Amino acid sequence: MRNTLIFAGSSCPDLTHSICGNLGMSPAAVELSQFANGETSVKILTSIREKDVFVVQSGSPKINDSIMELLILISACKGGSANKITAVLPYFPYSRQSKKKSHRGAITARMLANLLHVAGINHVITVDLHASQMQGFFKCPVDNLHAEPLIARWIRYNVPTWREAVCVSKNAGGTKRVTSLADALKLNFGMVTTDRRRGAKDMTASMILSGRYDGSAEKDVDSGVSKLGINDDGEQDIPFVSRARTGRGSDDRSERCTHNTTPPKKTHASQSSVTSSRRAPTPTITSPLRSEHGHTSQPSQSSLSHTNNTSIASPIEEAAEFTDELAREVTHGRLVQGHIVADDYPSPSHSAMSSSIILDNPDEDPMTMSHASSFFTSDALGGTADAVASSDEEEENLSNPHLEQMITLVGDVRSRTVFIVDDMIDKSGSWIAAAETVVKRGGATKVYVIATHGLFGGDALEDLEDCNCIDKILVTNSFPIPKEKMRDSKKLVVLDLSVLLSEAIRRNHYGESISALFSHSND
Repeated sequence: MRNTLIFAGSSCPDLTHSICGNLGMSPAAVELSQFANGETSVKILTSIREKDVFVVQSGSPKINDSIMELLILISACKGGSANKITAVLPYFPYSRQSKKKSHRGAITARMLANLLHVAGINHVITVDLHASQMQGFFKCPVDNLHAEPLIARWIRYNVPTWREAVCVSKNAGGTKRVTSLADALKLNFGMVTTDRRRGAKDMTASMILSGRYDGSAEKDVDSGVSKLGINDDGEQDIPFVSRARTGRGSDDRSERCTHNTTPPKKTHASQSSVTSSRRAPTPTITSPLRSEHGHTSQPSQSSLSHTNNTSIASPIEEAAEFTDELAREVTHGRLVQGHIVADDYPSPSHSAMSSSIILDNPDEDPMTMSHASSFFTSDALGGTADAVASSDEEEENLSNPHLEQMITLVGDVRSRTVFIVDDMIDKSGSWIAAAETVVKRGGATKVYVIATHGLFGGDALEDLEDCNCIDKILVTNSFPIPKEKMRDSKKLVVLDLSVLLSEAIRRNHYGESISALFSHSND
């Protein structure tokens, strides 16, 4: 590429050399050094006048030094009359601090975006931002690339049983990323969530049914059929048995045929077609939404019209045709110090669910309960628990020996391979807790830990290696991983982003569309 220069920052020189090799060029000459007091010095050793400049710099263990080096290098290119300056950031620093989590907190990611603008940036290329809304912080175009096509391709070629696998989110905030991968691979998905504020007797009140991402939800909505049997008036017209499975439970197949014999509530005439459309011709089906092989089956339009013309069966026969299979896909477990414990394990002296005591008193004034709830989340912005929740706090709770938590697995993973997916791996506690939950409680056979950015703070990689419930750890080289760690690891697999980034640089230079970089290849 003519009139193009690529500068390598000190954080990821190997990745920059791979990018330049794919483009058939060498990194531009630059001298990066530090003074004795730690100040960063940058000296460009080639002419950059009226040229397109790409600066490749990612996060690193010395994150603040990398940021200052990037800002100084951009400023030097701007002072050297570069035509266009593009920052290539495989991992965007401070991306986790993209919102205010307390009244006196800072939105550090927005501040870094402003610093890049002041330094003279014209374009940003990055991979898997922690929150895609961060693109609004910038006053220049942002290309937020995705590593999902690379991950999906690796799964297709390296996981023999990937067609029967389940994608699982290790917390509620990562469900959108998990469902995206599940949609690309046409797989089911689930979720693992940790509850700190509810007692054991309120476990079943928070049951969430697992979903599918193969378009069945949209079809049910269009046809006016409710998966839970709830009509428009908020009444239940189809009897389902709600049963939560605690522990690994019984795997008796006869339990699938347990039916509720309570007659259904009579519905209006306008709803009779909806009720009859959910009836199968014979009472031997396992679920109205699930077939024997785990795929969702939708009745054809002709079968619906034929069924609507049939006579309505008796209430007992109609109730016998529906099972509680979806409701059973909720599994609870006890979590102490980040590990699954048996049901008879002694509770710690201070339980994380002790805050639910104030909610168990029926004589308590509602306003007092509201104030008490705000007290337990006093650091949250607006008094909500969502604003105060963070990965660091989650890890601290998991490592507290005096704290017991309830962990819930939503979805059926028994005898299946599980992909636990998130955007980054920093600490290991929540990953190990999720892996033990799907294996020890859910009955999964293999667990793949998948993330785009492998930060591996502290001894996180060693802890993940020592976990018997984890089979593989899949990350990309967006964040530099020490070579000795990669050499000593037996479970770590690192995907190369150089092809993706080099193609993004080439298309950006020639003004071509980058939409093709987001598509999935099935070859």
